[in-house]
Amino acid sequence: MNKKVCSFPILFALLALLIGICAVVFPASAQAAPTSTGSITVSGAVASNYDAYQIFSANVVDGDGDAKTFTDLAWASDAARDAVLPVLHSAGMPDSQTTAQEAAEWLNTDSHLTSALSAQLARSLQSSGAVPVALNAGTAAELPCGYWLIVARDDAIAQGEAGTAPIMALVGGNAVTVKPKAATPKVAKHVLEDNTAAWQKAADATVADDLYWRLSATVPAGLTAYDTYTVQFVDTMSAGLDLSKVAASIHVYVAAGADGGFDAVATGKDGRAGTKAAKGWTDITAQCATKVAADGTFIVHTGDLVAALGGADAFATGARVVAVYNAPLNSACNHGIAKGNPNEAYLRYPRSPFADQSGDAGFTSTPSDDACAYAWDLALTKRGSDGDKPLPGAVLSITDDRGRALAADGTWDAQGKATVTTGEDGRVTVSGVDSGKLEVRELKAPKGYTAFEGTRSVTVKAEGLDVDQVAAAKPKVTVSAESPLRVDAADAGKGLVELSVLNTPSNEVSRGFMPSTGDRMLVSVTALAVIGVVAIVVALVIKRGGGRHDK
Repeated sequence: MNKKVCSFPILFALLALLIGICAVVFPASAQAAPTSTGSITVSGAVASNYDAYQIFSANVVDGDGDAKTFTDLAWASDAARDAVLPVLHSAGMPDSQTTAQEAAEWLNTDSHLTSALSAQLARSLQSSGAVPVALNAGTAAELPCGYWLIVARDDAIAQGEAGTAPIMALVGGNAVTVKPKAATPKVAKHVLEDNTAAWQKAADATVADDLYWRLSATVPAGLTAYDTYTVQFVDTMSAGLDLSKVAASIHVYVAAGADGGFDAVATGKDGRAGTKAAKGWTDITAQCATKVAADGTFIVHTGDLVAALGGADAFATGARVVAVYNAPLNSACNHGIAKGNPNEAYLRYPRSPFADQSGDAGFTSTPSDDACAYAWDLALTKRGSDGDKPLPGAVLSITDDRGRALAADGTWDAQGKATVTTGEDGRVTVSGVDSGKLEVRELKAPKGYTAFEGTRSVTVKAEGLDVDQVAAAKPKVTVSAESPLRVDAADAGKGLVELSVLNTPSNEVSRGFMPSTGDRMLVSVTALAVIGVVAIVVALVIKRGGGRHDK
């Protein structure tokens, strides 16, 4: 019998460092007689159960320091030998080497025992006739002395955790503890604020205008045990968002490295997201599949990120994945700050290096992250300056900062020629609009009144949307108007601002009692005299109440 005594302190140091996920504790003790079994405990919260495969049997005793010494190294079983040798030979071990001693020495040479190789060994053992021993996390177990490969069971991996590379442990002598560490991806969701061309947790927009959303995933470095790696973005949009443009607009990009930001695609000065990948990013849209459901949920399946990045070496540094799509606010969206229009997403990622990534069963998921879009309403009421009586029949031109004019059906005319007419209640409502400036002209005054001359502006300014999380957002909206426009009231929850468009009776003008309504300063003075307005420009501040929009 081979009585060769081997000391492998280098191997033990390698085993503790090779994956960056475990810490094997070997308490120092005086030389002791070999035993037939040893104690091992798997700690941590990655999984509740593990499979342990014995590769080599040996007599093991504790040496000096953290080293262990073993004798009589042998294959633990024919099944273990038949599963392990082809993997080692494929990895570069000479075909002439077949003994347990030769295999162990090769693994100890030049750091051959990588996390990728340990995963290959586990796959081969799982498909062989080798019988594993079940280990319960946190519970000490007695195992025959020798080298064991510890593999997290896929069906026992906790939600939000991930099984990484298997751990090789030498059992015997003093008790051994191994602690797998999870390396899990993260997901974030943002929306593009067109006024600043910045990706934020909250933004405001006009109904039906392009509104871009971004999903971003960070895959941590060191996942070298995976030979393929795909992720799935699962996005749930509120009823106030239009699904019709999602599938056609979505673009997916990937970049190597877990650090470096998420500017995968440039945005123009107009706040529109282009489709050209930024430097360092690869467009993988053609390799992805998108499925949009009627309930507002859609899923983006990426292709293999390892292949997309050009191989395992690039993927070893981690990866960033970005999906950008267009989902405008629709006519059913919430207006104001009480509810907003939240959009929530989470990421599915492989449960372990051994999970089946062809369906959903092999995936676990991250916590969700959200972003939110807001819209505001402005109601303009035509009033006579002689008592604030609502006046029907005024024809107004209301244009936004893109030069579009409000039409009678509530849409925006790109030619800027549409007009609106006040109803019996004297009102015209500008519904579901972005912050910015609106220009108001009076083309025709009600009978018996004179239209004001020139153009007057209403400015809506939204602040407090550029926050780290939606729950922390406290939007503040400031509204100002030029005379003869007047801000009367505001409803914070509904996001409704009430304004009046004041008019002078034509008979008073003809008698010379009132000055010309075309002169802004004189009109302002008149307004102050007649209705007691405190200031020419009125500003109302809407402060948000309420908390996080949860799914």
